[in-house]
Amino acid sequence: MTGPDEFANLQQALALHGRGALEQAESAYRAILDGNPEQHEAMHCLGVLLHQKGDSRDGLALILLALRSQPSDASRHNDLGNVLAQMGDLAGASSAFRRATELGPGQVTHWNNLGSMLQKLADPHGAESAFRNALAIDPQFVPALTNLAVLLAQAGRDEESSLLHCRAFVLPPLEGKPHQMLAIAHYRLGQAEQAAQCYRAWLAEEPDNAIARHHLAASSGQDVPARASNRYLSTLFDSMAEEFDHKLVVGLSYQGPAIIGALLQQCLAPGAKLRILDGGCGTGLCAPVLAPFARRLTGVDLSEAMLGKARARAAYDELICMELTAFLQGGESAYDLIVMADTLIYFGELKPVLTAAARCLGPGGMIAFTCELAPVGAGEPGYLLKPSGRYSHDHDYLARCLDEADFQVLRSDSVVVRTEFCRPEHAVAVFAVAMAPGNGHRRSHS
Repeated sequence: MTGPDEFANLQQALALHGRGALEQAESAYRAILDGNPEQHEAMHCLGVLLHQKGDSRDGLALILLALRSQPSDASRHNDLGNVLAQMGDLAGASSAFRRATELGPGQVTHWNNLGSMLQKLADPHGAESAFRNALAIDPQFVPALTNLAVLLAQAGRDEESSLLHCRAFVLPPLEGKPHQMLAIAHYRLGQAEQAAQCYRAWLAEEPDNAIARHHLAASSGQDVPARASNRYLSTLFDSMAEEFDHKLVVGLSYQGPAIIGALLQQCLAPGAKLRILDGGCGTGLCAPVLAPFARRLTGVDLSEAMLGKARARAAYDELICMELTAFLQGGESAYDLIVMADTLIYFGELKPVLTAAARCLGPGGMIAFTCELAPVGAGEPGYLLKPSGRYSHDHDYLARCLDEADFQVLRSDSVVVRTEFCRPEHAVAVFAVAMAPGNGHRRSHS
């Protein structure tokens, strides 16, 4: 039985150990053991300390000796597992951690340690079970969230993995975590109001930040603009230009150019040589599929940095930095075909840009574009600004805007334009012809 003096001395030794004063703690433990060689708590802690100092063999011997006196102490088995793991005895560590979970099934760290060891021992099923047991005890235990996320990613279960990473990211401590990344993680978790709070905090620090303002509207549904502002688009895409192609094509499996290419192959006459406008051309990803049909290829975009990347492709006859609707309004019958791949996702109201496109084409001119689809029953005004910052449109609204702009739809195909958070983004690919104004009501064909 531990006397009051011995207890006080042990508490002092533990405090020194906890502060990292290893030499002083070692002397204190040894003094206790000199007075009572059977003080197994001091013996165990001295063993852990010796391991920390690099004397793992003697440390392990003390830990095992102390464990014999209290074989039902789950924390000691857990400490043993940690020491064995650091010594490279993964199987022994796994056994120690498993025993710790049997004796202390409610201890989240024991399950997490067992999961980590089973993962190293190439037992992904056992590891997953252990991590999930840890999270059943504490759903906000960040090490288990992160470990399980990594395990699932290695198994190709990317969607589950990304959710777990986001759950971990939004948990405290939040210091040093960018408002934008926190907002994106909340958005991924379906927590629109929490995302909006992050954008409000960002705006409190940077009141003129166009990205924060646009995404606050997207997350909150308040003060939603009819289209993304010029400043938002130029700021966003100037910052993304350097890594845009890799992130979009590789990271998001972007299919816009392939979709447009297939649409043109189906709808254009073989050997067609047209005056083509690539509206919202970005870095010029669509240039390779447009060039075979082009007599003259023009690109227009709001981002100078993106146009710099497009210029390097040497595929365009002309590149212009300008807002698309304003550019279209300045020309009449200037083009035979206008392509807008992943461009209308930054427009809520479509009639102004489609009306300008019809004028810029003239009767018989053609338009090809992709447009993300709003959920069924989205209601008025027929489009949504999603938390992603992109607009989606419902079928009826899109058909009405095309009709009012005097376009006749020749083809409308359901497509998957990209993945977002490992889920498909459903869209529509449209090919239409501009008709003479006042030609009456037209119905779409699919």
